[in-house]
Amino acid sequence: MGISAKDVEYLAHLARIQLSPEELQRFSGQLDEILAYVEKLKKAKTEGAPPTSHVLPLTNVFREDKLQPSLSNEAALANAPSREGPYFKVPQIIDPTS
Repeated sequence: MGISAKDVEYLAHLARIQLSPEELQRFSGQLDEILAYVEKLKKAKTEGAPPTSHVLPLTNVFREDKLQPSLSNEAALANAPSREGPYFKVPQIIDPTS
């Protein structure tokens, strides 16, 4: 591939980041290795392989939906900073005149 320090400098400019000369050299080598690996991946034979979103077959990872008792109003409002009757009281954020 041959990613040069000048290429990395250009990418850094587009990303609006400053890199030291040492970082430019290090990143150019690292990016070159990454792109070489991507080229290897492009050569992998994938014909006939089904597309997957996960390496393990998953059917349903959620728990069974069971009916169970919920919190009482008092327990739910126990730590509320402000309440009005059986409700949470919050500051008004919408102007009622508009």
